[in-house]
Amino acid sequence: MLEKTRKIKEKYDELTEEISKPEIIADNNHWKKLVKERNALEDIALAHDKLEKLMKEKAEAESVLKTEKDEEMKALFSGELESLKKKIAELEEEIKVLLLPKDENDENNVIMEIRPAAGGEEAALFAGVLLNMYKRYAEKNRWSVEVLDYSETELGGVKEATILIKGKNAYKKLKFESGVHRVQRVPETETQGRVHTSTATVAVLPEVEDVDFEINEKDLKIDTYRSSGAGGQHVNKTESAIRITHLPTGMVVACQDERSQIKNRERAMSILKSKLYDYYKTEQEKKYSADRKNQVGTGDRSERIRTYNYPQGRITDHRINYSIYNMDDFLNGNIDELEEELQRADQRIKLENAEI
Repeated sequence: MLEKTRKIKEKYDELTEEISKPEIIADNNHWKKLVKERNALEDIALAHDKLEKLMKEKAEAESVLKTEKDEEMKALFSGELESLKKKIAELEEEIKVLLLPKDENDENNVIMEIRPAAGGEEAALFAGVLLNMYKRYAEKNRWSVEVLDYSETELGGVKEATILIKGKNAYKKLKFESGVHRVQRVPETETQGRVHTSTATVAVLPEVEDVDFEINEKDLKIDTYRSSGAGGQHVNKTESAIRITHLPTGMVVACQDERSQIKNRERAMSILKSKLYDYYKTEQEKKYSADRKNQVGTGDRSERIRTYNYPQGRITDHRINYSIYNMDDFLNGNIDELEEELQRADQRIKLENAEI
């Protein structure tokens, strides 16, 4: 294991030295790129140092045991040796996880789209519940939330909502939320107390800046319209909202958050880049990964991933068959327990398929 981590440690030290050079610091973009690369290696570099220290202590304990004559001292060092072996084995398991291929987008901000699916007005109301849940989760992580596009039904449900969540590791923590969320509850509009089943879809995209494809202006249809969401009276007076259609794929994005049409266009283009990046990445993964269904992954958008059963107060994630019985707490944004279980399940699957 030390051999596997030694090269990474050497690269980490090299980058640490590189980013302190004045000529590198002067080139801000290049410096940021190197810092990001260094940070990605830091956990493995620290684990390497720790493992190297433990291996050295183990070798010393073994050496003493070979020459020690005193039985009490031998027993003492024998116990120490067993303790070191246990620590080394645990650390090696941690390193195996650290050596798994990283998702290059884990540190990125998130563009999240929430829409009602089956269930009419009840689905729209549930979409609003999900939107509030993610907003509260963001607040608990001290992330910022910007509403990029929003429209609601007459009863206050969500027709569609697009939000930008800014914060460290936002994508890493939220990427498993993509898919169909199902709710089972008695709707407010139901007079006979019957439980209805409705669904809403969530799409989680990493906000990407540098992408290796160009968007041709000829492939875009750009429309302007008057904003309808909250944000002040100005939204109803000027056509500042922007809707962009990418003709080759049929993708449509909209932004009405800003007062300025130019700023809304920039925002909409940023969303489009992220959606196209996700589209092309998904198409590529389909070609090279025949066992996608066996992965927790970031999921097919049409896959039913979770059920919120109000009568039983139960939330069940179907991908890992894991249930939580605290509906109010969960919908209040305390979703870390489930997110951590999903992360662990993803790691287990990757470890099974890895050659480490």
